[in-house]
Amino acid sequence: MDSDIITVTGLTKRFNTFTAVDNIAFTVKRSEVFAFLGPNGAGKTTTIKMLTTLLHPTGGKMLLDGHDPVTQSDAVRRSFGIVFQDPSLDDELTAYENMDIHGILYGVPKALRIRRTEELLKLVELWDRKDSYVKTFSGGMKRRLEIARGLMHHPKIIFLDEPTLGLDPQTRNKLWEHMIALNKKEGVTVFFTTHYMAEAEQIAQNVAIIDHGKIIARGTPSELKKQTKTATLEEAFLKLTGHGIREEEAGSIDHLRMQKRMWRR
Repeated sequence: MDSDIITVTGLTKRFNTFTAVDNIAFTVKRSEVFAFLGPNGAGKTTTIKMLTTLLHPTGGKMLLDGHDPVTQSDAVRRSFGIVFQDPSLDDELTAYENMDIHGILYGVPKALRIRRTEELLKLVELWDRKDSYVKTFSGGMKRRLEIARGLMHHPKIIFLDEPTLGLDPQTRNKLWEHMIALNKKEGVTVFFTTHYMAEAEQIAQNVAIIDHGKIIARGTPSELKKQTKTATLEEAFLKLTGHGIREEEAGSIDHLRMQKRMWRR
């Protein structure tokens, strides 16, 4: 089995005369925790949309678990889960119902849905709230539920787009504890974006930094700090890009549209 679960070579996306992603290449290993970082408008959201079958590239090649997102989109969508930056749960349903509907949409058999729901909700410490309506949950609880839901169909990869945005430091740390536990327990590959540099430095095993549509640096946090002669990943990032990572501006509507497109396919 190939040790790389994501392979990107020569990937390009142009919108008319604007090149959003410019001939990039990187790999992500199986069961790795991988951070994809860049300033707002750098091209990371466009890249994720191409990896998750929401955009077709202008050029280049992608493989996710051996499948091409362009020509084998159904197989690719079965291979990943995704947690959007903005909430995508149904607030009028319980935690259990949100999990169950997701399992139905992905064709998970009933017996497995029941077992999987209990297993995942216990892992993210929400089993005692399984019958509570999501509208009663805090932001951190909702994010934990979204992660559990994204793993319902046993994906090999989970994409996390700013998963801790807007959460307090304690809740952010707790969420990552749960995510790392899931990574170790199930071997799921974690591909995440964040604008919290300390978070990326602590969590990521490998990092790729994109700016102006190009990958400008790759390596472990330690390698990037050594390369830039800096003490922290944030300092390395600033030295490489000259920018601070700012909150993405895609907004709730764009994320909801993305999700609806996925369900329609």
